[in-house]
Amino acid sequence: MDSFFSMLAEIRGRTIPARLAARINSPKGLLWGFIVVHLGFLVFAALLSFRSEAFSDTFIYREWALAGFNDANLSGGPSPWVYPILSLIPMGLAAVAGPGPFFFLWVLLTTVLNGWAMLKLTDRGRRREAIPAGWWWLSFVLLMGWLGFARVDGLTAPIVLVALVYGVARPFVASVLLSIGTWMKVWPAAVMLALFAVVKNRLLVVAAGIATTAVVVALAATVGAVPKLLNFLTQQGDRGMQLEATFTTPWLWLSVLGIGDSRMYMNTDINSMQVDGPGTAFMSVLMQPLLLLAAAAVAGLTFWALHQGKLSGGVDRTELLLSGALTLVTAFIVFNKVGSPQFMVWLAPAVAVGLAHNWKAWRVPATMLIAIAGATFFIYPLFYDALSHNNPWMALVLTIRNALLVVLLFWSARRLYSLGRKPSPVAQPVVKEP
Repeated sequence: MDSFFSMLAEIRGRTIPARLAARINSPKGLLWGFIVVHLGFLVFAALLSFRSEAFSDTFIYREWALAGFNDANLSGGPSPWVYPILSLIPMGLAAVAGPGPFFFLWVLLTTVLNGWAMLKLTDRGRRREAIPAGWWWLSFVLLMGWLGFARVDGLTAPIVLVALVYGVARPFVASVLLSIGTWMKVWPAAVMLALFAVVKNRLLVVAAGIATTAVVVALAATVGAVPKLLNFLTQQGDRGMQLEATFTTPWLWLSVLGIGDSRMYMNTDINSMQVDGPGTAFMSVLMQPLLLLAAAAVAGLTFWALHQGKLSGGVDRTELLLSGALTLVTAFIVFNKVGSPQFMVWLAPAVAVGLAHNWKAWRVPATMLIAIAGATFFIYPLFYDALSHNNPWMALVLTIRNALLVVLLFWSARRLYSLGRKPSPVAQPVVKEP
């Protein structure tokens, strides 16, 4: 972890020659870094697409799109309606040229959104102090690999990042973007809750959410999908404890050590590896209220920090938004019975914008997130097969990753509390008021 930040320190020009540092820590240097990283993914996607292949979940997305998102046309497996309706739009776009180029077009869509996010994060290179944050985010994207390029989560992360850049200065725009993200994959709702908690005019956040939802309902009505609109809330309600979920860790080790009746198995209905054992059914039911309670507690803490900050004579609403967003998103992961590896992508937007806002204050979660991404990469795609066959070393890596998530949740909650007790100096918002 220290070596990563030593590298970023070098990028900032402290220990390498000034001329090289200036080139790297420049808009052009960051642009070339972005091109090189994303070109690598695009080339690999093109090679697979030439053979009419896909990768990871994009196989499923392609099947859904080619079946017209109609369950009756599918040969089995999960339904496309386990996802909110707007996630089907990029799947349809990637399928416009048929099955062959699907994967390449999917990666291209992700690249375009990542480019948009990088432009907003750095204000098209004009915010020189944000360029190291851009390098951090690019490093995270590279380390997460195909988890960010072959899943819907990789499309929503840059949308959330842009929403956080607009943040408290443009709450209506931010709320529209977060609403779009929520109708693609539910997790941006956590960031919207943080936005609602900290902005001055909360009616703008609510109005934007209602307006966006109205458009989504109208879209669903035009394609006759209104009865399926909320299926994503119910189709996964009876699933068990996923192998990688934080609260699954005790049963993971019971399975690895062969204690009792604990075992790992594949739930083919939703294409998910789960753990079964004494108490897992009860814990699976308990996770939903635990998640809701955790979200309510964090939202309450955010409201409290805002109130206390105002009483103390000043509050940095952008810092509160970013800290609240990170805490809520981390809670969404820690208290979730689903622990898919791509969930780690959710954490990056708040940290990237946080580094651009206050580099020193956000170094700790940035370091933890690089370690989390590294551990996740070992889990998937490198050694997932070993993990699912009770390999103790990979179980240890997963346990360390899950422990880091708990530490991150504690750090971000403590950060929120400290902002209420000792508000930071009010800083300029990332995007200025028009």
